[in-house]
Amino acid sequence: MEPIFELPIFLPSKRSGGLLRSVHVQLRDGIVDGRLQPGLKLPPSRQLASMLGVSRNTVMAAYDLLVSEGYLVGCAGDGTYVTDIRRAPQRPSAPQHKDRPDRRIAPFWRKYSTPSAPAGAASFRYDFRTGYPDIKRFPFDIWRRLSGRAARALSQDSAHDEPQGRVSLREAVAKHVSFARAVACKSDDIVIVNGTRDALNLIARVLVTPGETRVVVEDPVFPPLRNSFAAAGAQILPVPVDAEGLVVERLPVDARVICVSPSHQFPMGVPMSARRRAALLDFARTFNAVVVEDDYDSEFRIEGRPLDALQTLDRGEHVLYVGTFSKSLFPTIRIGFVAVPPWARNALVAAKSISDGYTAVHAQETLAAFIAEGHLARHVRKMRRLYAERHTVLLQALLHHCADVLQPLPANAGVHLAAELIVPRNGRRIAKAARSAGICVDSLERYGSLQGAPSGLAFGYGLIEAEDIEPGIRNLARLIHKGIETSTDL
Repeated sequence: MEPIFELPIFLPSKRSGGLLRSVHVQLRDGIVDGRLQPGLKLPPSRQLASMLGVSRNTVMAAYDLLVSEGYLVGCAGDGTYVTDIRRAPQRPSAPQHKDRPDRRIAPFWRKYSTPSAPAGAASFRYDFRTGYPDIKRFPFDIWRRLSGRAARALSQDSAHDEPQGRVSLREAVAKHVSFARAVACKSDDIVIVNGTRDALNLIARVLVTPGETRVVVEDPVFPPLRNSFAAAGAQILPVPVDAEGLVVERLPVDARVICVSPSHQFPMGVPMSARRRAALLDFARTFNAVVVEDDYDSEFRIEGRPLDALQTLDRGEHVLYVGTFSKSLFPTIRIGFVAVPPWARNALVAAKSISDGYTAVHAQETLAAFIAEGHLARHVRKMRRLYAERHTVLLQALLHHCADVLQPLPANAGVHLAAELIVPRNGRRIAKAARSAGICVDSLERYGSLQGAPSGLAFGYGLIEAEDIEPGIRNLARLIHKGIETSTDL
């Protein structure tokens, strides 16, 4: 190699198919870090190809790429030279205003225009996170077998899927919810979606006229529910939740959509009373409002027979019933459904078609077999007993260690339990201090927006073993009591 060109270039095997990229990258890096100085004349392509033992076409292609990127300049009849990249003209950019979002972004999304730091995968000794099931008990061996069978069947199926969902899954879902929740529906009434959030986004698209439609949400509430309708341009009307669920008496008469989770309200955990359910449906009939029922965690009842779903009681086709399998199976399955009255079905299917076309066919067929062969029902029964045990242990631990500071709220279903603070304390600060001490717990304040919203903590028990619950609550109680004794601002 000539003394003027002392850059070592190391090449992969010729069979790897990466020769061009390797030559291009190493020459570019040599220019960027200054090993190949501005004005340096590179060897002719034929000579460098001989040095490296590659084809001349490979070197010529690498040179052409570097010329197009501004790292090299070719002089006709003279050769190829390294440019001075420090003098390369820069495209003028508009002044950046870090405090102000770009006005090209639609108003609702401007608050998200500044990227937040990604949350790290924290590890906690006592993990009471809400919204997560225990996937260690899920029969993945059965799922893998059914998944393989579905893949083999689909290898012979070249047809595109329908946005409404596979018939096999819609039939299985209709039978499942008819049996488990007495929801009156047929397969034609079911629309398969990518989980609850997808369902809410699609429903918001169909029901909301931007700037006009007034949508009631429970307060406190699951934030993605509120955000789905706000992003669609709805006027959001928070209505408080008490021990009987949504306070129906506070509903404004011009509300066109009312979103509720009557079986196990999130995050409070309380079920909506039969009296309130009847009043809500009467309101919907009187004012022609639509009720979006998120039947959150209903399958995991603690004891007794669950109250009927609103859709079961509805006689005027006012209820859209939303369900998901992320809690009963595993979160990453991302499959849910909406039981839709006839007047809304075609519009919702069209919205699904425009949004993402359809839900993954392989997962749909696997889930259809999992339900039809009885595996879902067996798994739910097993997990219902497990969660009931953890609920009991958690409740007893709260009553034993935290009776003077926390009042557990009644709940007869689900995988989390909420407790209100008895003394005036800050649930957010308690949750933050607890996390620092290795106890992951959520605050109720994080989900509320109304003045006087409940202050307290929410305890999930999907990720924590029964034997770890009592010591976790005992350590949390010590932290809270220490803060009270030392007048720490918790």
